[in-house]
Amino acid sequence: MNTPLAEALSAALLVLVLACAVVRPFGLPEAVVAVPAAALLVGVGAVSLDDARAEAAQLGPVIGFLAAVLVLAQLCDDEGLFQACGAWMARTAAGRPRRLLVQVFLAASAITAVLSLDATVVLLTPVVFATAARLGARPKPHVYACTHLSNTASLLLPVSNLTNLLAFAASGLSFARFAALMTLPWLAAIAVEYVVFRRFFATDLDAGAQAPSVTETTELPLFALVTVACTLAGFLLTSALGIDPAWAALAGALTLATRALVRRRTTPKALLGAASVPFLAFVLALGIVVRAVVDNGLDSALGQLIPGGTGLPALLGIAALAAVLANVINNLPAVLVLLPLTAPSGPGAVLAVLLGVNIGPNLTYAGSLATLLWRRIVHAHDGEVELREFTRLGVYAVPASLGASVLALWASLAAIGGG
Repeated sequence: MNTPLAEALSAALLVLVLACAVVRPFGLPEAVVAVPAAALLVGVGAVSLDDARAEAAQLGPVIGFLAAVLVLAQLCDDEGLFQACGAWMARTAAGRPRRLLVQVFLAASAITAVLSLDATVVLLTPVVFATAARLGARPKPHVYACTHLSNTASLLLPVSNLTNLLAFAASGLSFARFAALMTLPWLAAIAVEYVVFRRFFATDLDAGAQAPSVTETTELPLFALVTVACTLAGFLLTSALGIDPAWAALAGALTLATRALVRRRTTPKALLGAASVPFLAFVLALGIVVRAVVDNGLDSALGQLIPGGTGLPALLGIAALAAVLANVINNLPAVLVLLPLTAPSGPGAVLAVLLGVNIGPNLTYAGSLATLLWRRIVHAHDGEVELREFTRLGVYAVPASLGASVLALWASLAAIGGG
């Protein structure tokens, strides 16, 4: 296929795949459109079969890792971890909405970092709705915090976000060094978000709670907590030994799955559903579609816009470009496009891309799939998400948190080094 035709077809199919992922016509999985689109591009020669195989081989371990983490998060929910979290928030908030916001920030940041942003969106958001209702507090600040932190707080660990897994593979960093470099940007971004939320939702937070404070306690699921802690330790150990950390994630998921199956708290079918196989197929197909777009001209166009080096101005430029691209074509395609172009500049440039594609999506609905999923959950709880309000909050939060996190990354690279 000639280059202009291949470029036009690849771009058109990418737009179609993303549009269907956003709208999900008839409630169909994202893969229903993405897989045929990838097959078509291979069939017509817009991307070669060898390149498609190479892309699949590169994404394979990442997808396996993602599947294990999704199952682990669902099993933690089955063990009662999120219900215990909700009880803790209700008890320690002492009937004060501002204190509840602090608890939601703490819980959402920790859950996003350790169990991925999907756990925060799918499992924590309903708990936050219920907790706000128990206290008689206005839910909006706390529910909005779930979606913002599912993106912003996913900076810390390679397991926190699918984009992180992709960047981790491209950066050449160990698990421990990745976490060390991202700790300061993670803290800076969350702190800025908290300040913005306190001011933006001041009226809702000042309204006070209408119900008395909650005093009952819920038993912590110690087995689940210990398993998660051991899994995190496994990430560090496998990375240090040069073993794919996906094996540690698999071990954690199998440990909880075996216990749940023995106690008949789950079924093999439920475990397969938790792995979200259609979404995994969507990620793989999307990678091939994006590969076709990149190979047919987008890499050349973006290559001229990406600043060279890893100084502060370059890091700011890379992060800003990544944030803009994430809001135009969604953060997952954006990271797939930008990683091959920035990886030659070193880990600093790769991590700057990560800041842009993780924080930037808080500006628009379409910035990340997690935000789209969060909207559906809010609507299912009879909540409202106003486009104007969501965007206005993003305008205040995104530039400030992105700038603070880039400055923190630059300081971390200077202090720790990216090697």
